Amino acid sequence: MVRRTLEHALSSQWIDEVFEANREQQYTRELLFSSVVDLMGVVALGLRPSLHAAAQSDPDLTVSLAALYDKVNHTEPQVVRALVQGSAERLLPVVRPMKKQGPWAAGYQVRVLDGNHLPASEKRLKPLREFRGAALPGQSLVVYAPELSLVVDVLPAEDAHAQERALMGPVLERVREGELWLADRNFSTSRILRAVHEKRAAFIIREHGVSPNPTALGERREVGRGPAGRVYEQAVRVEGEEPLELRRIEVELEEPTEDGETAIRLLTNVPEEKLSAVEVAQLYRKRWTIEGMFGELEAVLESEVRSLGRPRAALLAFGVAVLAYNVLSVVKTAVEASHDLEAANMQVSTYYIAAEVKFAYGGMMMVVEPEDWSGQEVRSAEQLSELLLELAKKVKPSTLRKHPRAAKKKVKKGYVPGEVARKHVATARVLKGEKIS
Repeated sequence: MVRRTLEHALSSQWIDEVFEANREQQYTRELLFSSVVDLMGVVALGLRPSLHAAAQSDPDLTVSLAALYDKVNHTEPQVVRALVQGSAERLLPVVRPMKKQGPWAAGYQVRVLDGNHLPASEKRLKPLREFRGAALPGQSLVVYAPELSLVVDVLPAEDAHAQERALMGPVLERVREGELWLADRNFSTSRILRAVHEKRAAFIIREHGVSPNPTALGERREVGRGPAGRVYEQAVRVEGEEPLELRRIEVELEEPTEDGETAIRLLTNVPEEKLSAVEVAQLYRKRWTIEGMFGELEAVLESEVRSLGRPRAALLAFGVAVLAYNVLSVVKTAVEASHDLEAANMQVSTYYIAAEVKFAYGGMMMVVEPEDWSGQEVRSAEQLSELLLELAKKVKPSTLRKHPRAAKKKVKKGYVPGEVARKHVATARVLKGEKIS
């Protein structure tokens, strides 16, 4: 299933066409860009521990390692973005027929926006070797379609210290009528709100304490209670050449946030007849699905290759991991659609799907001849969707079962001296009943 989905979403010919259409300074001599993506995909899926190991195990690689790394280190961010956008568009008609659940908000296609900072890389680059702090190779703005479980856009940025809101221009160009955007307060500016509204799209964005500082048009009124606490609504206006009238939804939380906040405010242009204030608050809570996606990228796939210190190489690794996530997500959706998991009170885990791929993929590629694959080509998204659903019936969901953990109790540990924090114990002695002194 993964192989067929990869072939559809990321065919070698299409990848090379995307590269040629979006490159500016790079060019193709001997090493095709599709070969680079294939090698990075092997790393992203965990089939090889590093790009060096993937290259060394590839008998068909005809260029030197230096040439490979030169290509990776100079891959332009717009090429990575075009790959994510294009592959998502190729997968959307595959996954739509499989989805059983209705839309999150009637009449809207939900998009969740968030930033993702890549973790510190190893300091292999000479200018970094004397620096004692962390070296951050970049960040990305990520747009997630949660109803379809697909990442539909990634905006890679080489400067890890750049403001997320300052990077929004290219993302706003992709906003479409009928979409509903969910975002946190980092994106609460009058420019962003107006840009989405002018595209005839909707938004639910958490209000920042300073921006856009709307003017209240009336008293707030209590409208009900949601899962997190009491809900209030108030009409507000964002001043400017063309005033923008919005609804402010305020939730007084029963339990404070990790930052100690006891209330959150949301700004939205969704009419009350489409979503009540309580429904707006409940929908915003689902924004955290993108955090779950980021967690899977980190835990299930190798989205953070710390040995790749150059920003463009690290961003390419993250982009290819996103491509792999989308492929695994489509396979997961097919399994969910082919079995009555609700009756069995069961969820499918992306982690175990990836584990199956890691276990079987290498051997399968050695045993099955290339002509056997080419003789069974799937020519359309509809055909692939039908094939995946048919194959998924043969899967035993119990082998892919997700085991959610209960929420951890929040315990404040407080400050302790360094000599206490660094002290250690023998676990075997503690289990025998010896006291920890």
